[in-house]
Formats: sequence, C-alpha cells, structure tokens
Amino acid sequence: MIRKHPSASPSQPRAWSAIAALLLGLAIAPLTFADATAPSNAPASTATAAPAQAAPASQPAATPAPSGEQPAPAEQALVEDTTLGMGHDLSPWGMYQNADIVVKAVMIGLAIASIITWTIWIAKGFELLGAKRRLKGEIAALKKAATLKQASETASRKGTLANLLVHDALEEMHLSANAREREGIKERVSFRLERLVAACGRNMSMGTGVLATIGSTAPFVGLFGTVWGIMNSFIGIAKTQTTNLAVVAPGIAEALLATALGLVAAIPAVVIYNVFARSIAGYKAQVSDASAQVLLLVSRDLDHQPGERAAQPQMVKVG
Repeated sequence: MIRKHPSASPSQPRAWSAIAALLLGLAIAPLTFADATAPSNAPASTATAAPAQAAPASQPAATPAPSGEQPAPAEQALVEDTTLGMGHDLSPWGMYQNADIVVKAVMIGLAIASIITWTIWIAKGFELLGAKRRLKGEIAALKKAATLKQASETASRKGTLANLLVHDALEEMHLSANAREREGIKERVSFRLERLVAACGRNMSMGTGVLATIGSTAPFVGLFGTVWGIMNSFIGIAKTQTTNLAVVAPGIAEALLATALGLVAAIPAVVIYNVFARSIAGYKAQVSDASAQVLLLVSRDLDHQPGERAAQPQMVKVG
C-alpha cells in the first residue's frame, strides 16, 4: 500500500512574507525618524543666522547708488510727472515773474492804469469838494449884495469864480456904457457869463476822460494778454507732446492774471467816472446859479440908471 505525503500548505509562504515585511519596517524606522528631525533643526539654525546677516544687508541699502548709475527711464518719467507742477510759484508775483514778456508788458500797463485811476479819484475828489464849498459861500455873498458894485467889493479875492463873473459883467457894462438899448447889454453880459460857466465846467471835467478811456479799454487789453498767454501754453503742449494739465496750468494761470488785472483797472475807473459825472453836473448847476445871480444884479443896475429913457429918441407924428 502506497503512503501519500501531504502537500505543503499554501499559507506558509504568506507567513514568511509577513515576517520579512515586519523585520524590514523595524530596520527602516530609525532612519526615517532621523530624517524627520533634521529639517526641524535647520530653520532654527537659519533663524539664528538671519539677524546676523540682516544688519550687513541693511547697510548697503542706506548707501547711495554710484554716480555712474542712471535711474530707469520709467522711474525718471514718473519723477518728472510728479514734479511738473511743483517748480512753479503760483502766487501773483510768481506768475508775473514767470510770464511771457508780452504778458508782462500788459500787466505793467494795467497796473499803471489802475494807479492813474486812483490818483485821479483822490485829486479830483478833493478838488470838487473844495470848489463846491467855496462856490456855496460865494453864491450866498452874491445874494446879499444889492448892486453889482457891492458884489465886486464882496468878491474881491482874485481867482474865485464870483470875482471872475462880477468883473466880467462890469467890463461888459463899461464897454457898453454908450449903448442905448438895455436888452442888448443884458444879452452881451449873459453871453459872456455863459462862456465862463462852460469854461468852468470844462476845467472841472479835466481828467475824467482818462477814466472813461481806462474803463472802456482795460478789459480788452487784459484779454489780449490772456489770449497771448494761452497761445504760448498751447505751443508748449505741442513742444512737450503731452496733455498733462500740470504742464499748461501755470501758463494759463499767468494769462488769466492779465484779465484779472484788466478788470481791476476797469471796474473802479467806470464807477469813479460815473460818480464824477454826477458831481460835476451838480457843480455846473451851482456855477449857473452864481451866473444867474450876477445877471440879476446887472439887470437891477440897468433899471436904476437915471435918464436912460429920456435920452432915447421920440417918434413924432407930423401932419
């Protein structure tokens, strides 16, 4: 009888492979643990070395760049763009200094015109006030006089308006002493007094024509300076080939300053001219009152002259 040997069990190779894997894991575990602890110590060492290296690294940053090195074109353009408007003094005096020669001439002319306006206002104002005050007293003195001779004694001060009117009337009466018609004498005296009144009005109006000229032309002169300055600003835009407002703003501000000066010179000139026109009209009315008072004295003296009517020829009817 043949005995059969039992075959090897299939579970034996599996058991040997499991044992081999366990042994291999136990051998590799210490190596992986050493590799895991090594990187954790590396950042600590680099962290301690970083402060030592930071101090030397910060020193070159504080040192200026070598003179031979030039900034990048983009950085240079950025710096120029941010500093375009910072180099201009935008105060009135600074804008005048930076303005074009033509704009400067316009500004100087307008400033002189403004000075002339205020000078005329001060001088003519005092002149009008003094003339009106004197004329008021002279009219009161003429009203108190009964005859032209008394008026001449009252108005004895040379250069006054009453003295001119009275002596002019006396001169005409002296020249017309042999005239027989009283109306002709009155007309001649009245004509001479009217000429004196007109001359006084013209003398008092002297200087006001300058105010009218300044008031009417100063805005246009300032506008000319503005147009010239804006034209130069646009020429600057074409040359720089940029539309940045900081490039053209100073030139436009200088140009607009000319218009502002034109208005500063024109507005007071117009106002002062209107004030003087009313004041001179009132002064002329007072001069006319004084002339009428003198003419009244002339008529009174002519009526009191004796023998005038007897000397006139009589018409005799024959037949």
